Amino acid sequence: MGILEKLFGRTKESENMSNVKLAVVFYSMGGTNHQLAKWAEEGAKAAGAEVKVLKVQELAPESVIEGNEVWKSTVEATKDVPVATSDDIEWADAIIFSVPTRFGNMPSQMKQFLDIQGGIWANGKTVNKVVSAMTSAQNPHGGQEATLLSLYTSMMHWGAIIATPGYTDPVIYGAGGNPYGTSVTVDQDGKMIEDVEGAVKHQAKRTTTVAEWVKKGNQ
Repeated sequence: MGILEKLFGRTKESENMSNVKLAVVFYSMGGTNHQLAKWAEEGAKAAGAEVKVLKVQELAPESVIEGNEVWKSTVEATKDVPVATSDDIEWADAIIFSVPTRFGNMPSQMKQFLDIQGGIWANGKTVNKVVSAMTSAQNPHGGQEATLLSLYTSMMHWGAIIATPGYTDPVIYGAGGNPYGTSVTVDQDGKMIEDVEGAVKHQAKRTTTVAEWVKKGNQ
């Protein structure tokens, strides 16, 4: 170990080893939030986290999905992604949720996943999880902020620690400037209008960093 490394008490290798376990839990109908989840995975891994990308259980009838080609293709594209469970929540030090907007709220699929965590909540297993969230909608003011806030309301009941991106990096402004969490507008063709990849990765790194602080402080 060199003199500078001794002075600062860490090596470059240790700087990249957060030992944080992060779950990225998403629901996606058109593929957008699946992509956001994959970018979050990349950002968190770059910060040294161990990452699981997980989807919540689809609740819509198969007959409805079959009638929508985009929805059907997303189900096919995510068929090998594991379904999130209570065990995954217990495992994680941090969780990033990614969901589309549904009338200014989270989709029923994600809401049910949160609702069935009553057992681990009652046993204190959700306390001090570091959480953050991302979302998408077809309009810039189509409920993006309200969706994130609805999810964070549940997290307050969990006793979780909410780590929003705020305005902690200039990349936030280029992605639309949402301090509650990265949000993106999707056009009629399913294409993202804003360039949010950098903001997602920054949010994932920030969530990992905060979780590392919490984890180290609790040891």
